[in-house]
Amino acid sequence: MSSSRARQSFATECENAINKQINVELQAAYDYMAFFTYFDRDDVSFPKAAEFFRKASHEEREHAEKLAKYQNKRVGRVQYSDINGPTKTEFSSLEDAMNTALGMEKAVSKSLLELHEVASKNNDPALADFIESEFLHEQEDAIKQFADYLTETQRVGKGLGEYLFDKLTLNE
Repeated sequence: MSSSRARQSFATECENAINKQINVELQAAYDYMAFFTYFDRDDVSFPKAAEFFRKASHEEREHAEKLAKYQNKRVGRVQYSDINGPTKTEFSSLEDAMNTALGMEKAVSKSLLELHEVASKNNDPALADFIESEFLHEQEDAIKQFADYLTETQRVGKGLGEYLFDKLTLNE
């Protein structure tokens, strides 16, 4: 692999941390795809939940792409790692899925904060700003949304409550 003449003020530790985050985002996309396929099954049939999680998967993949483009812009090299199988492929309820998703979003957020810390430690204000402006605020919104949905699914309960949550809340 040849070294780029355009590389400037980009620490290897930052490059490695971006690669780690790319793979965190891809893992989340893969996990959300499992949520989508579960809720899309004929014996589960929550179509709005399925679509909601399909979009969540797509959004995580877009985050990985955005990070990869940034890595290339900074003349780093993208290194992909193996993606593990989904952490969960069956859910006892929409509440269970929202609780699992909330945990995933918190883990992604923690990883982004670690990346931001690496950028700060390596005196890379451009990377720190990129993470803040492109990811951290959006991550806070996602955590709030999943926390709200978890509360709402707990409130409505299983059965008809889940059906109405799928039809009315996830239709927004």
